[in-house]
This record gives sequence, structure tokens and C-alpha cells, in this order.
Amino acid sequence: MQSTAPGKGARSTTWKKCLLTLAASLAFGSAQAEVNTTGLAVTDTTVKVGILHSVTGTMAISETGSVQAEKLAIEQINAMGGVLGRKIEYIQEDGASDWPTFAEKSKKLLVNDKVAAVFGCWTSASRKAVLPIFEQYNGMLYYPTFYEGLEQSPNVIYTGQEATQQIIAGIDWVTKTKGAKSFYLLGSDYIWPRTSNKIARKHIEKLGLSVVGEEYYPLGHTQFNSVINKIKLKKPDVIYAIVVGGSNVAFYKQLKAAGIDMTKEKPLVLTISVTEDEILGIGGDNMQGAYAAMKYFQSLPNDNNKKFVADFKAMWGKDTVIGDVTQAAYLGPWLWKAAVEKAGSFDIDKVRAASPGIELTTAPEGYVKVHPNHHLWSKTRIGHARPDGQYDVVFETTELIEPDPFPKGYQ
Repeated sequence: MQSTAPGKGARSTTWKKCLLTLAASLAFGSAQAEVNTTGLAVTDTTVKVGILHSVTGTMAISETGSVQAEKLAIEQINAMGGVLGRKIEYIQEDGASDWPTFAEKSKKLLVNDKVAAVFGCWTSASRKAVLPIFEQYNGMLYYPTFYEGLEQSPNVIYTGQEATQQIIAGIDWVTKTKGAKSFYLLGSDYIWPRTSNKIARKHIEKLGLSVVGEEYYPLGHTQFNSVINKIKLKKPDVIYAIVVGGSNVAFYKQLKAAGIDMTKEKPLVLTISVTEDEILGIGGDNMQGAYAAMKYFQSLPNDNNKKFVADFKAMWGKDTVIGDVTQAAYLGPWLWKAAVEKAGSFDIDKVRAASPGIELTTAPEGYVKVHPNHHLWSKTRIGHARPDGQYDVVFETTELIEPDPFPKGYQ
């Protein structure tokens, strides 16, 4: 039997592995050691991220769209070759509309799964619950919801609007356009509605107008007849509503049953919490005539949005709808991809440093840019609810509004 020279087969195998590694490096970009020095779940071909939203409980009506939008963005990014040549793999966790669960799941994603980014949360209560964990373990959260402001973290990119971008412009519109002079403030009982209404009250009073009532109810609350009777007695020009999640279904159905026809605008309903996602549960006929102040509506006619809506429906079904937070959630993976590629690394500190100034010209809302305070420049728009569950855009600010999470005189 002919012998083989010692080590010849082994050297051949090793050489083949080297060639394969070189080919992979050329195909997928920089080797893992160059783009990931902090132990994240990154290989030469894949990168893991987390998705953390409520898909059960009272907030599922609002958060399901965010999950769908993030998965769509990830699929599209992967189809383009991924991020730094790596395909994105996601680990999804359910916050279950419970803030301690959000905290527990965020720690799992960061510590056990070592994800490179997390796209998640909806309520400010869930964001506040996870924030210390992201800061302690140096994770990066992309948070999609319009919120109360008064926060700025190096570990969060806020892809929704902060309060001044949404509240002040909306109140200015309703006073100038509709001549509103009196307001009844109503909200779910947690930090976002309470702080938002604090800002709303200060702006209303700054304009020399009046707040004739202010009340809050727990998340999941379904009995609004008492406050509706108070509203009818007070006769405000505007019901300023920040009811959240499944409670919206009960509130708007009971409002209509009590004889308040929102199409007559006596009183006018202005909400900053009801997107097309919530109307799907409320029913378009129960929301017709209400106004909403947000930065995005599914009906926006620009080309970016037409493509986004078509792609979303192709993936999730023709009867799905897209609201403001769903669109802002879609931005998260794209902004992260842009920051990673600008940094040339998945390392959190490098991604953070690269984030300010990132622009998306392909955003469905039109255009966004990351401010040094980690919020987005955006426009404010007013939508008028139609019976089919969509909004007609009746107003938008001429310019992008600079984010100001710590507005003087409103804290």
C-alpha cells in the first residue's frame, strides 16, 4: 500500500478551509474580528437582533403592527444582502402588556442572546422598565412610539415623535383652524398620557384658553359612560383624547352610543393615540369625524409610502392597516443598518457615535434625519377619520420640526 506523506492531507484540508474563509470574507465583507469586538451575536454570515413587543394582552391591538413592520424591514434588508454582508436573524419576545415582563425579556435578549440591537416597546411604561437594563448592559433600543419626551438616552434611538412635535402643533392647528377655546383632557393612567396632557394644558393656558376637565383611567378600562356624561355637561370645544390600547374600542363605541356625533364637531375629538391600527378594532364608523395629530398616515400619497404600503400588504395581507407607530417601527432596522455601515462595525459604542446625522430619504413618511439628541426631525400632520378606517390628511407643517425633548416652560 502506498503511503501518504505525513500531514499532506491535513495541509490540503487546511488550505481549502483558508480559501473558503477568504471567499466568505470577500463575499460578506470584513471578517468578524474587524466588525465585532464586544462579544455580540455576530458571525461572518449572520447577526442577531431582538424584537420585543406585546403580542398578547391589552396592548397587542397597538403593537402587532410594529412587529410586522420590523419583520418586513428585516426581510427587505436581507434581500439586499444584509448588514455588512450579514443576514439578520431575529429573536422575538413577547412583553405581554406587562412592564416587569418587558424588563425580564430585555435582559434575556442583551445578556443571554447578545443581540446587536433591539427593536421594541410601545408604551412609555414599558420603555421606562427596560431603559435601566439597556444602559447597564450597553444595548441599543430603537423605540417607535410617539411619547412624552423629557428623556434622552445614549442607548435609545427614538423613531417616533416627542411631545412638542405632536402636541403643540396639533393644539395650534385646532385653535387656529377650528376656533377651539375649551378642552377636556382624557387619558389612560400612566406616564405618557399624564405627561402629554401636562404639556397640552400648559400650552392651552399659554394661549389664553381653558381646560374644563381632566381624567385618567387604567389600561384596559372599558367603562367610560361616567366621564362621557361629564363631557356632555361641560360642553368643551375639544375632547383631547389619549386613551391607549384596547380601551379605545370601548371609549369610542360608548361615545357614539351616548349621542356624540364626531362628524358634527360639537365637541370636536382630537386624539394623539388612535392610529389606523386601533381603528381596525374600534371600527371606522365609530371613529368617523375624529381628528388625529401624528407624523404619518397610511393615506400619504408620496412614492415612498405607496411602495411601503404595497410591500406591507403583500407580506401581511390586503386587509392589514398601517398606523403611525407601525411606520416608525419600520424605520428602526433601516436606521440601525445605516449606522452600522457608517461605523463599519456592529459594536454598540461605534453605532451610537455614527447615528447622529443618519438620513433616510426612503422613509414612508418622506424623509427623516437623526438629531444629536437621538430623536428624529419630522413633520406634524392632522388626519380626519373616514368611515373606512383611514385618515384624510388635512394639514401638515411646512417644515420638519426639530425634536426638543426638554422644552423650556413645558416641563
